[in-house]
Amino acid sequence: MNMMREWKHIFKLDPAKEISDQHLDLICNSGTDAIMIGGTDNVTLDGVRELLMRIKSKHALICILEVSTMEAVIPGFDAYYIPMVLNSQEKSWMMDIQHQGIKEYIDLLDYTELIFEGYCILNEEAKAFKYTNSQLPDIEDVRAYAYMAEHVFHLPVFYVEYSGKYGDPEVVKKAKEQLDHTLLFYGGGIENGQHAKEMKEHADVIIVGNHLYKNIDEALETVEAVKVK
Repeated sequence: MNMMREWKHIFKLDPAKEISDQHLDLICNSGTDAIMIGGTDNVTLDGVRELLMRIKSKHALICILEVSTMEAVIPGFDAYYIPMVLNSQEKSWMMDIQHQGIKEYIDLLDYTELIFEGYCILNEEAKAFKYTNSQLPDIEDVRAYAYMAEHVFHLPVFYVEYSGKYGDPEVVKKAKEQLDHTLLFYGGGIENGQHAKEMKEHADVIIVGNHLYKNIDEALETVEAVKVK
């Protein structure tokens, strides 16, 4: 947790998508603070293992697994992030899946970093929104979810996720105003340095994922944009 407080930027890679060795090297050498591996569709044990091995065999970079399915959890990551989808309409995404994961891996928890993320998904067209049966919140809902993440659940991370769509900076700002100790992560639609700077004004950490597969040069610009003052 203390380590995360120094972070500003994370690249998120989807194990179900192809990425060349050249592009993977550029990503790992970009100056990003960590690589997060995660996705919604077709996340398999083999896909996660292969991507982790490709990174760790050449790069001394923090690797995080964002757990979306228990079938793809493997040892070797520096940390495991467990989403708790606060705006899901199903209790399973807030409690039951997390309970099952802890039950299965409870004996290993002393040896790894387990981080629970309070997720708020704000793009109703996103696969993750539909998969978790989420309900679209308004700005007051988001403020309340942020407050709950810190003051009710005492979560280390509150993640504002627009999932492929560039979000509203005012929403991110209002969420941040509710947080003193919980870190605010923002992800969704960041395509260039300007986007990165705008969201970093309010978020503690920005997460860039989809654009790596569309325009890697623009995606790489986001690192310098949030790290150079």
